[in-house]
Amino acid sequence: MARRDEYYNKAKQQGYRSRSAYKLQQLDETADLFTNESTVLDLGAAPGGWLQVAAERTPEGRVVGVDRQRIETIEGVETRRGDLTDEEVRAELKADIGEADVVLSDMAPNMSGEYDLDHARSVHLARQALDVAREVLTPGGDLVVKVFDGRDLDGLKTDVDDEFEYVRTVHPDASRDESSELYLVGKGRMTAPVEVGDQLVVEITATGEEGDGIAKIEEYTVFVPETEEGEEVRVRIVDVKPRFGFAERID
Repeated sequence: MARRDEYYNKAKQQGYRSRSAYKLQQLDETADLFTNESTVLDLGAAPGGWLQVAAERTPEGRVVGVDRQRIETIEGVETRRGDLTDEEVRAELKADIGEADVVLSDMAPNMSGEYDLDHARSVHLARQALDVAREVLTPGGDLVVKVFDGRDLDGLKTDVDDEFEYVRTVHPDASRDESSELYLVGKGRMTAPVEVGDQLVVEITATGEEGDGIAKIEEYTVFVPETEEGEEVRVRIVDVKPRFGFAERID
């Protein structure tokens, strides 16, 4: 039995709206995307196969799907009809959702049959999803975007990597063998106001459980060993995580 028949028939038997539901299952198993309480935003969500999987894997969370097409009702899932290229739609989405833990995009262009053009259009859609992720992802949140392999992939991957702790490329088993599609998974949204190597003067305002001094930089927490509360010290940033960083004292 051909692979596409296997997943198509399996989706019909198990009540999924598309065979792509198995891609998201495999992406989650590979990249650990969801928790019970995750808020998930699915872009280009019709017909809803990914929404079904997301809802199953976040039983205490919130799942929202957006598409220009109407999405038939799915229990426990919210849907919005709109075009993500419309700034007003995106602003309304941001106001409604606030922050999301995971942004998903399985969007693909209408196929022209010209490979370079289809690749470029897929990269454009992936960049739209990245823009939305920049607006709504919580620190430490994850992004999944579909893209067709091609000459612009490295540039897109670099841009995703700039926004996340790391990025990985995944080709789920449920993708057709002949397909050039792959998924970029950005793990750990970075919103730190500092970068490794930055030098600055900070005030130690508290002490952490391990005894390190704590400084705040625009509400971002930086741990500084060998300091005490009340000190003002010059430091160099040595490591940056989504929600906190580490520095060494250099004064």
